[in-house]
Amino acid sequence: MQLKNENILIVDDDIHILELLQRHLQSWNYHTYKAISVKEAVQILRDTKIHLLITDLKMPEIDGTELIKFVSEHYPHLPKLVITGYPSVQDSLAAIKAGVVGYLTKPFTKVELKTAIDTSLKNTDSNTETKELGKQEKEKSYGDIIGVSDKLKDVIQIIERVKDNKATIFIRGESGTGKELVARAIHYQGRFSRAPFIAVNCGGIPENLLEAELFGYTKGAFTGAEKDRNGFFQAANGGTIFLDEIGNASKGVQSRLLRVLQEKEVVKLGAQKAEKIDVRVIAATNSNLKEMIKKDTFREDLYYRLTVVEINVAPLRERKEDIPLLTEKFLFKYGVEYKDRFIKITQDAADILQRYDWPGNIRELENIIQRAVIMCDRIVEVDHLPETLKHTITFPKEALLSLQEVEIRHIRKVLRAVDNNKTKAAEILGIDRKTIRQKLSN
Repeated sequence: MQLKNENILIVDDDIHILELLQRHLQSWNYHTYKAISVKEAVQILRDTKIHLLITDLKMPEIDGTELIKFVSEHYPHLPKLVITGYPSVQDSLAAIKAGVVGYLTKPFTKVELKTAIDTSLKNTDSNTETKELGKQEKEKSYGDIIGVSDKLKDVIQIIERVKDNKATIFIRGESGTGKELVARAIHYQGRFSRAPFIAVNCGGIPENLLEAELFGYTKGAFTGAEKDRNGFFQAANGGTIFLDEIGNASKGVQSRLLRVLQEKEVVKLGAQKAEKIDVRVIAATNSNLKEMIKKDTFREDLYYRLTVVEINVAPLRERKEDIPLLTEKFLFKYGVEYKDRFIKITQDAADILQRYDWPGNIRELENIIQRAVIMCDRIVEVDHLPETLKHTITFPKEALLSLQEVEIRHIRKVLRAVDNNKTKAAEILGIDRKTIRQKLSN
């Protein structure tokens, strides 16, 4: 008998009940997913298209009621069927209010379960709202990248073009913008996703060790090299190596890296023979490499080898429409980790997050949400946010002018008012014509 198209998620902290439900569902040829906790269930919901949720109510840590509320908010068209061994009028009313379509009390018969499932799934195949919701959810994320801004969509479009080849890619962006997430998306969304992905922070490894860590070494190559050892490039063979903060690499490392890119081979420290490798190189930095080239601290030929394809990751202040989704992600992550519950945020607190300019970008936002979750009970309020956020005034770009720029604008404004008569303008401004010329020529 052919498997049905529906995916059914069953959630219960009783392993025996899970196995019983799975056996029944498999006998009716449904695809089944099991979760022994709400945490596991939410992860499955985020990664898999589910057509029916079957959940117990009484569970340790986060209970089934919280799961139903979460699903009602984030997947409102997903049918929910409750199975419980501790029925109560209060639980029943709360479940019905949250949109539960079925409510079974343990013990139940196989026939009762089948009837409840059939009723819950009735007409879901033709439910265009459910399909549209799935499309909308997919559009909000790409791998671990979350957002809906046009600047983020531009990044995703480039990723789609490069993910299935091994062209060298260079990612620009301020610290904390998510450059490593972009690199991981390139790797894991493409056809090389089963191959290794090795991330290397070039700024976090001492300069005298970076060469050995990247390219490996032979026994006796230097003091302490007691045996042959492969480097990160050998470990990434067949896959992707991500070189973060490449601007921190010494000239010696740069020379060796240039050879890797040109010859597709690596020579271990202390070795004479080169080893062929097949590795996609993705590099990133928040440094200005062109300025470093002028100062002769970064090789120009390596720069052009690295920048075959360039991806610019915009700072968070330029894609503020992504803040609500990122906030929701971190509230869920740290709410479950620290509080064993789903944490919400008040509108006033969310508005403050939206107004702030985020010099530390996504990393700063995550840090602040993490702290706020620790400090709150169930809801993040304004008082749980740092004072620096609450008292920050965001000036429009045109207001951030130097004194000299303000002065020049005022002079030009006066000149326009007197039809460019410099003598009259000088009288009004209390300066001479020569001063006007000097200031406008600077």
